[in-house]
Amino acid sequence: MSVDIANESGTSVDEIALAGIARHVLGELHIHPLAELSVLLVDEKVMADLHERWMGEPGPADVLAFPMDELRPPGPPHLSGARGDRTGQEGQDPSPALLGDVVLCPQVAAEQAREARHTVGDELELLCTHGLLHLLGYDHGDAEEHAAMFGLQEQLLASWRATKELRIDAEGQKGPG
Repeated sequence: MSVDIANESGTSVDEIALAGIARHVLGELHIHPLAELSVLLVDEKVMADLHERWMGEPGPADVLAFPMDELRPPGPPHLSGARGDRTGQEGQDPSPALLGDVVLCPQVAAEQAREARHTVGDELELLCTHGLLHLLGYDHGDAEEHAAMFGLQEQLLASWRATKELRIDAEGQKGPG
């Protein structure tokens, strides 16, 4: 998967971790391996301008998603290996696509991380996952959609953390050299 990270926020961010969570989420949701994604990090002023222009709301958002190709989310939230239908025909492999842009604001993420008492990196991973789900057609406009989207978001973050811990353990057990 092609994940392009552009940091225009003026804030230092772990771009490797953001690309990692994006690839993890897209892989777990069985998005075609040739799909392309752009993650853009911007400052509060740029985010506030985008938020007002595209959502009609004042102030900076934490994350915005701008989908490119029309994709439909899979059926019920899953991580069990069943493929989502991305082509409209059951059983066909999903096709590659230009997914779109996830725009993050690290300054807003930092405020939210303080309130939630976790790291800015954890907050950015959460926001990146949330934005990706929006790109794939998930929403949280009503209680049922909210439950489905946030449930899937938590599953994806938990599986990411588990694989991250396994990688850290494996690296810690490697000897020098």
